[in-house]
Parts: sequence; C-alpha cells; structure tokens
Amino acid sequence: MASTSTPLTLPVLPLDDEVVLPGMVVPLDLSDNEVRAAVEAAQAAARSSGASKPTVLLVPRVDGSYAGTGVLGTVEQVGRLSDGDPGALIRGRGRVKIGAGTTGPGAALWVEGARIDESAPEPLPGSVADLVKEYKALATSWLKKRGAWQVVDRVQQIDDVSQLADNSGYSPFLTTTQKIELLETADPVARLRLATEQLREHLAEQDVAEAIAKDVQEGVDKQQREFLLRRQLEAVRKELRELNGATDAADESDDYRTRVEAADLPEKVREAALKEVEKLERSSDQSPEGSWIRTWLDTVLELPWNERTDDTAGHDIQGAKAILDAEHAGLQDVKERITEYLAVRKRRADRGLGVVGGRRGGAVLALVGPPGVGKTSLGESVAHAMGRKFVRVALGGVRDEAEIRGHRRTYVGALPGRIVRAIKEAGSMNPVVLLDEIDKVGSDFRGDPAAALLEVLDPAQNHTFRDHYLEVELDLSDVVFLATANVLEAIPEALLDRMELVRLDGYTEDEKVVIARDHLLPRQLERAGLESGEVTLDDSALRKLAGEYTREAGVRNLERSVARLLRKVASQHELGEQELPFTIGAEQLRGLIGRPHHVPESAQDPAERRTSVPGVATGLAVTGAGGDVLFVEASLADPETGAAGLTLTGQLGDVMKESAQIALSFLRSHGAELELPVADLKDRGAHIHFPAGAVPKDGPSAGITMTTALASLLSGRQVRTDVAMTGEVSLTGRVLPIGGLKQKLLAAHRAGITTVVIPKRNEADLDDVPAEILERLEVHPVTDVRQVLEIALSPAEVPVAAAA
Repeated sequence: MASTSTPLTLPVLPLDDEVVLPGMVVPLDLSDNEVRAAVEAAQAAARSSGASKPTVLLVPRVDGSYAGTGVLGTVEQVGRLSDGDPGALIRGRGRVKIGAGTTGPGAALWVEGARIDESAPEPLPGSVADLVKEYKALATSWLKKRGAWQVVDRVQQIDDVSQLADNSGYSPFLTTTQKIELLETADPVARLRLATEQLREHLAEQDVAEAIAKDVQEGVDKQQREFLLRRQLEAVRKELRELNGATDAADESDDYRTRVEAADLPEKVREAALKEVEKLERSSDQSPEGSWIRTWLDTVLELPWNERTDDTAGHDIQGAKAILDAEHAGLQDVKERITEYLAVRKRRADRGLGVVGGRRGGAVLALVGPPGVGKTSLGESVAHAMGRKFVRVALGGVRDEAEIRGHRRTYVGALPGRIVRAIKEAGSMNPVVLLDEIDKVGSDFRGDPAAALLEVLDPAQNHTFRDHYLEVELDLSDVVFLATANVLEAIPEALLDRMELVRLDGYTEDEKVVIARDHLLPRQLERAGLESGEVTLDDSALRKLAGEYTREAGVRNLERSVARLLRKVASQHELGEQELPFTIGAEQLRGLIGRPHHVPESAQDPAERRTSVPGVATGLAVTGAGGDVLFVEASLADPETGAAGLTLTGQLGDVMKESAQIALSFLRSHGAELELPVADLKDRGAHIHFPAGAVPKDGPSAGITMTTALASLLSGRQVRTDVAMTGEVSLTGRVLPIGGLKQKLLAAHRAGITTVVIPKRNEADLDDVPAEILERLEVHPVTDVRQVLEIALSPAEVPVAAAA
C-alpha cells in the first residue's frame, strides 16, 4: 500500500491541460511567467540549501483548479529549446500529496507537501504478474502499429509496477482527465490496472476504426475496379462495333445504364432501375427476361417523373374563369368549384405550401348528370383554364382490374395500367385526367376495377400509388381527376366517398338557346361547309328546336337538329332551290325538318289532353337521361265483372308498388274525411297504370301522384292540366321528401307545366334551381296530401254521386 512520508516545501509549477507522471522527462517553456518564477525560486532555494538540483512541484491545472496530487520534479537542465526559446528540462521523480500554501523566496507559489510511498509488494503476486504481462503485450501491440520499435524494448525492460503504470503518461491518446486519474491513483497495482483498461479500450476503438477504414477503402477499390472494367468493356464493344459495321448511336440507345444515370429519376426509382440494369447485364442475349427488362426500363424512362407544367393560366383566376364561361354556358356549380380549387392552389403556392406531408394539392371531382350536358368536354375546358395537359381515360365496359393497376411483369405482353399510361401520354405529373363513364365499370372473375380505383382516387394515399407493372411508387397527388357518370347509384359507395360530388342536372331552355347560338351553330356551320353569315338561325327557331323538337337534359339532339337544318339548307342551295344568305325562323322549321315531336300538354286541345278525364294525374320523375314528366292513370273495375283489389301495370318496381298500396290504404281510411265514396274501393277493383310500359320504373316519389289520380277518379274532378307533382306519401297522408328536385322542375318547365307541388322538406333544394325557371313556375311546398288535392283537383262540375 502507498503511504506518505516527511513534509516538503516546494515552489508550484502549474501545468495547464497537461499532466506529467513520475519517470517522465519533459521540456517546459520558460517564457511563461509562472513556469519561469517556479524554476527561478527552485534554483534560489537549491543555492541556499546546497542541493545539487533544484526541485519543483509539477501540478496539473484544469480550468483554473489545481489537482490534489502533484509530481516532484528536478530541473535537469536550463537552456534553449529547439525553437530558440528559453526552456528547462524537468524529470518527474515521485508523487507528492499537496498540503497548505506557505511562503518562500521569489514570485512563485509555495506549498507544503508529503512524498507518497509507491512501492509495490515483493515478490509480485500471480495476478499482478499477469497484469504486467497483459499491459506489456497491449503496449507492444500499440507501439508496433505506430512503428515505434525502439520503444518496445524499453517497455519490455521495465519490471517495476509503478514505473510501468506511469509509462502510459506518454500515450498521446489519453485525455487530461484520464492522466489526472492515473496521477491521483497512488496504489501501483490499481494504477497499472487502470492504465491497462485505458489501453485496451483505445486498441478496441482503433480496431473498429481500422475495420471501417478498410471497408471504405475496399468499397472505393471496388468502384475503381468496376469503373476500369466497364471502360475496358466499352472499348471491347467499340472494337466489335467497328468490326461489324454498327453505328455508335445504335449502341448508345441500348446502353440503359447510361440512360438511367443521365435521367432525372427519383432516388428509389433510380435504385430499382439500376438493379434491373444489373440483371440485364448478367442475362444472356437468348434469355426472354432480357426483353422484359428492356420493356420495363423503356416504360420507366419514358415516364415524366419530375416534369410538371406551370399553372400559369391557373394562377390567373379571372382569366381561368373567363375561359370556363366562354367555353361552357351554365354549369355554375362546377365552374365555381374549379375556380375555388384554382384560388386555393394559388394561395398555397404563394405561401410555400405546395407540398404538405408528401402530398400535393390535387383534386378528385365526380361530375354526375344526364347525357349531353357537357361532362366530357368540361374536362378539356378545365385543363385549358388551368394551363395543364388533358388526358381522357374511357372506363365504359372495363371489367379487368389489371386495366387500372397494370399486369404483373411475369405475364407475357404485360403493360402498365391505364392510369400510368395516361401520365405517360400527358408528359407531366400534374395533368387533368378525365375518367369517363365511371358508372359503367363492371366486374367479373378478373377482379373489380372500381376497387382498384379506390387508391387512385383517394387524396390521402394516391401520392404512393403502386402499379403492378412498375412496382415503384408513383405520385398522383398533383393530378386533377374528373370522373363522369350518368347514374349516381351505379357508383360503389366506397368509391363515391373518395370523390367530391358535383351534379350537372341539365340546361334550361334559355341556356340551350345560348349554347346553340354560341357553340353548336358555329361548329355545325363549319362541318356543313357554310360561312358564318350564309345561314342564320333566329332565337325563336332555336327556342322551338329546344322545346318542341328535342326534349332532353343535354344538347346532343339539339345539335343534331341544328346540323340537320344546315344540311337541308346546303342541299337546297346546291340544287338551286335556295339562295344564300338565308335566315331560318320558327315558321320555317316545319318545312325543313318536319313537324315537332314534343308538343307541350298545355298547347294541345283541352279535349285531347291526358288529364281531360278524371283519374289521370301528372307526376315528375328522374331517369338516366334527366328529368321527365310521368302520367298516372287510374280506373275502377265493374263490380260485377272485376274482382276487388289493386292491379298495377307499367313495369313497376317494388318500391313503386308499395307506394300504390299506401295511396289506396290512405284513401280507404280517410275517404270519408275527404268526401270520397270509399265504398267503391271495397267493392270494385282499382287499376293503376303508368304509360310507356316498356320502360322500368321505380321509386317512392310518385306516391302523391297516385293518390291524386285515385282521388280524382273517385270524386269525378279532373286534375288540373298545368299541375305536376312529386313526393312520397305515408299512411297518415304526410308528404315526405324526394330527390332530384332540380331535374324534375327542369322537366316540368320543358313540358309546359306552370304549377308544381313539392314536399315542404324539399323547399331548401329550390336554391339549386335557376332563377329564370322559378320565375316561370308556381311552386307549392306541401306537408299533407289534403293540400295536394286542394291544389291539383279542379272544382267539381257534377255531384259526387253522379260521377261515381
């Protein structure tokens, strides 16, 4: 064990961020004031005491704090250092426990201290001897790595445990803290154990660093070797081309690695492409896999991974709105939605929010409406207004899920899906993609394409869309998807939930006239080979064409009628029967294209109208082609020849049949209150018929129409010719809400109806109906069937009994 001895009085020589252990010989710079003061004080003390060599106390100082243990050092020599500055050579002799401060000659700090006995036990125990061997082995290994062979022998010759431990003070890898820890460890065995542990940790760290350096070097060597081999391979191929007479351009087109490295691909796509290039390089020319890989690489390289068109037109909101208004009349809902999208996108771009959470600001809209209202052409106008590319994807009749997601590459002739092909065709990652006729998608044993569209049309996940053929992520979050459909109910609920619904319920007569004058007529004039001023159609002629020759929600038949008129005029001019220019008015239509096909009920002779007899009411319905007028006829059978009960004809669905039963039950239970001869309903069979019997019909909205027809029949009072109605009826006579109100009111207006009865709870839906239609219709919101009968039935002209 170490112990202290007689006290000593020594000048302090501070060492900043440096530690000297016993046995070490170090040069110190005397240009430092504190070092020079300590050495001069030691020299003065030595001269006065007659000592052979001056002695100082070497004390480490870290951040202004002195260690508790110092080293007794003797000044061996004072002279000049290698750089010419004055210096002193000092040798560490032994540890000193630092005590209290005291006074002494010179400007140095003097302290009292006591020598620490550092002798190790003799003879060395077996564990200590093993420790000495381990330390010498570790030190030898470290010195050999540094090439210090001359030091190896000196370390091997040290047998004293304390000297061997202090020898680690020369180690450059030890920190000041570690050296102070060695200095303050008085026990030689513990100090050697600590030095051994420090040396072992350093060697382990050095081994790890060498392993990392070796791996890095091997990687660099491999890349250099691969580069060299590839250059040699290129040289060999060049020689072969020259021998075979092939051109450089032909070979460059086959060098997929060069094309992949030169292409601007996302990092993950680049990695996948390079892996395929490596497979291609390893495969033989006879392997069929080579052609599959080439096709895949061609597809990947042709995709516009980082190409995006600038929404220059889209940032001009006023200009985009003007484009939409110029190319389409009406359709205010969808125009407002596109304008809102452009405005929000512009604000996001101005605030640096173009990409949030890896997703861009795309849109998914579902345009639902009858045929001919401009859903498909609207997609082109949206792309034009936004300044984007436009691609149309026809989904009608698609039954294979691989048409959307692509085929697996293992199949012969595999191709990517229609979505990827649309992006490739557009040449940009942010086109307007029109998914036409999405309600006509089918499903069979090959899968459900509508289910594959769920990921494509989901804004939360389409930024990582994976096509089965590509098998790399494709970002669709910047694409504007416009899906068109005629029948909303045919779209799967999960797919519809991912799209924002915009309804296009058809055009008013005024809108049709504007469309025909500004869009259809100029286009058909060009197709008929006529100049713009040679044939003119009056607004009266266009209005009659829209109202009496074509009755539809869209304008396709109207355009056909205009084309037919122009062909007729062009034919007559070529035959010399008609001079140009020529103006077509409403009175010339019959002579050119024949009689009208849809004469309004109000324009017919009162005796010829369907509602001229009791038991016929006018209802409103919605079909796949828009709104329509539906007539309901009721009759009572002869009590002697007909069986009691209810007969329904006209291809009615279950819901409509139940509505008829409800209407009959209501009149039976409330007939007396309504002053109706309900006894006839018990004794005589009732028959309700819906004309156009070949057309299937279903839905609850004809409930009040059937009730009114039966009430008209029983009361003998006719239903007003100018009244149409829609609404579901309950057993208590309540009028319940229905759907498709806008389309029904448009149909009523086209048919010449002036008064419409609707459920009270549908009154809020009138906000969607154009103002010019509401001005021409007298709309009565009702809550009870009794109100319907008061409005719809004409005053009785004969007594009720006589009518019955």
